[in-house]
Amino acid sequence: MKHLKITKGNKILLIGGLLMLALFLGFCFCVPRQLFDDPFSTVVESSDGRLLGARIAADEQWRFPATDSVPDKYEKCLLLFEDRYFYYHPGINPVALARALVQNIKAGKIVRGGSTITMQVCRMARKNRERTLPNKLIEMIWALNLELRFSKKEILNMYASHAPFGGNVVGTDAAGWRWFARPPTQLSWAEAATLAVLPNAPSLIYPGNLDERLKQKRDLVLGKLLNSGTIDSLTYRLSLAEPLPDKVNPLPMSAYHLVEKATQEKKGQRIHSTIDIDLQNAVVERMNRHRKVLAANHIYNIAVMISEVATREVKVYAGNVFDGIETEHGNSVDVIQAPRSTGSILKPFLYCKMLDDGQLTPQMLISDIPTRFGGFTPTNFDQEFNGAVPANEALARSLNIPAVWMLQNYGVPPFYSFLKNSGMGTLNHPPDYYGLSLILGGAEVTLWDLAGMYTSLVSVLRNYDEHDGFYEAQPFKPLSWVQHKNVFEKNNVQAVQPVVRASAIYETLQALLRVRRPESEAGWQAFASARNIAWKTGTSFGFRDAWAVGMTRDYVVSVWVGNADGEGRPGLTGVSAAAPLMFDIFDLLPASGWFHQPVDEMEEQELCANSGYRPGVHCDSIKKVWLPAGSAIGLCPFHHKIHLNEQGTHRVNATCYPVAEMTHKNWFVLPPAMEYYYKPRNPVYSTLPPLLPGCADEMENMEFIYPREWNNLFLPTDLDGTPGQLIFELVHRQRRAKVFWQIDNQYLGETTGIHQMAVRPEPGWHTLNVTDQQGNRLVRQLFVAGKTIDSN
Repeated sequence: MKHLKITKGNKILLIGGLLMLALFLGFCFCVPRQLFDDPFSTVVESSDGRLLGARIAADEQWRFPATDSVPDKYEKCLLLFEDRYFYYHPGINPVALARALVQNIKAGKIVRGGSTITMQVCRMARKNRERTLPNKLIEMIWALNLELRFSKKEILNMYASHAPFGGNVVGTDAAGWRWFARPPTQLSWAEAATLAVLPNAPSLIYPGNLDERLKQKRDLVLGKLLNSGTIDSLTYRLSLAEPLPDKVNPLPMSAYHLVEKATQEKKGQRIHSTIDIDLQNAVVERMNRHRKVLAANHIYNIAVMISEVATREVKVYAGNVFDGIETEHGNSVDVIQAPRSTGSILKPFLYCKMLDDGQLTPQMLISDIPTRFGGFTPTNFDQEFNGAVPANEALARSLNIPAVWMLQNYGVPPFYSFLKNSGMGTLNHPPDYYGLSLILGGAEVTLWDLAGMYTSLVSVLRNYDEHDGFYEAQPFKPLSWVQHKNVFEKNNVQAVQPVVRASAIYETLQALLRVRRPESEAGWQAFASARNIAWKTGTSFGFRDAWAVGMTRDYVVSVWVGNADGEGRPGLTGVSAAAPLMFDIFDLLPASGWFHQPVDEMEEQELCANSGYRPGVHCDSIKKVWLPAGSAIGLCPFHHKIHLNEQGTHRVNATCYPVAEMTHKNWFVLPPAMEYYYKPRNPVYSTLPPLLPGCADEMENMEFIYPREWNNLFLPTDLDGTPGQLIFELVHRQRRAKVFWQIDNQYLGETTGIHQMAVRPEPGWHTLNVTDQQGNRLVRQLFVAGKTIDSN
């Protein structure tokens, strides 16, 4: 076997080859993969690409993230001024370098650089190092490398994005806004020429003290444009007459709080948002108009969101009334992201879920009487009681006591779970922490979550309507303020059990259509063009938060009004403070159609016309209504068969009247407490005929209003520290009836009309006995706790 003989010539070839390989590898990897690591400004654009606002980069430079292209006018000006052979050379221009070398030698100093745009990109990437021959050679090597790695358009875009334009302005995008108050795509020829020459001498521009040399350079470019035939003589003369910028312009602030949010979440990025800038500006103008009225009552803060139902995109994000100047009223605070007390704004979710679970009908009577639930005593906003009210009317009128009764019947834990699944992210405590107050403002919600919850609710119905009864697997999703493709997916969703059915949502929105509009909207039904808007308001305890949410098929408008510091004000209610602005905003939106009734998942059922329950054997008046399928409503508890004398004037029974001579009639009878408050507001309600003397009454004529829970009563403590009194209260069907009170065989007294009795019992068990003048009795065992509570 012969050995390979390495000759001197082979060694030279080997070394030469290795050297060439090393040089090649060095050339390939001498330039970093990432040329620039400078931080960018946060830039937020509207849905159509217009600038909403921006925040300065971390290094205090206005440097916008690169766009996909360079404006045509700017490119033409730049190439004529800097590098007319840019698209033809490989990164270096030997002719330009030779010419620069000759001129520099003749001048005895550097008067011309000869650098191409590619070489200038390299110099910027190397942080503008000193202009020496070694650095120039490195820039040439880098430029050749860049030309192999990037297209000419990409290199030009790098230059336009990182070139200095005077002061702390970097890149054409930022320069267009800072010097000319518009994007570089909309600049005139004179403005584009100004930007083209600025990187060559960025110190020439200084607001209020412009250097004449800047105008000379600009006009030189304009002359080249004329000579090349790019512009005509008229454009040239007009361009020469244009003044140079003499100030730094502020950036737009159409969505100040959204830009702040973007800076926190997506710092240094260019965000293409979903915001409709024209609608945003129109809403802000109306917010300012309403704020002038509200400020007279020392109400200074407003937040508004508009969301599109079909896409769940945010079209308007106005976190506060803010003109760019910080005031003592906290107008820079983004109230959209601030948790605030809910007031009554969550009631539609309870109503909807009870309908969906078959525990409610819109016509069902709900108790509305003075009630204490343990230590919780809700009251209606108008301080009145209705006795009993249909559920849909209770929702439309936003009555508090019926809402608490409904929540007690439904259960706090399941409602709490439904709210969390719906997107309410501020429920940070267990259900027992909130208790029944959850439905009346005992929890906090952000306007962001609330708008998302209502938008998702409406979108379930819209998608069902438009996609043949399909449901999304995850119908409750956060709103989006960044553009993305939102497509309804109906793959494998037929078997998905919906979180809440479209039929329940439809009935909820129908109830919310009945909400009485504010005085400014009086007579809206008379207009042929009046649109259907389902809406709900809320007012927190102490008049600190006013809410209004309105829904159409296409949009949800969510409004909060109040003071950012939590100060309450008289008259700060959802109806008076938030709703007028909400309806004013709806005037800016296109009219929408309404939803079709989702009859495929509903069934026609018979209900008792008086009570809204399933009719029992004694219900004479029955009506048919459409309800979500699977309703499990019980039989009507309010209809009874009563026995009358032959003339039908008095009630009787077998103990006092011959059965053969009796007449019988079905009668709608509410319990005494309900009847006491219901009858004055419902004149058609017929009270029971009087009892024939000598007959025992089989109907309950008295009912305690307080207490309703007897096992653990507390004596209040008076201001002087002594134990106070318990106030027992009951109602009687006969308003003039006399009632005699007795506790533990001790006579307390009698009452007529208003039946209240103050007692200071000792701790322990007691027996309370009340008797009316007909001998009807109520007996209750009660326990008084040994400890007292502060009456304050």
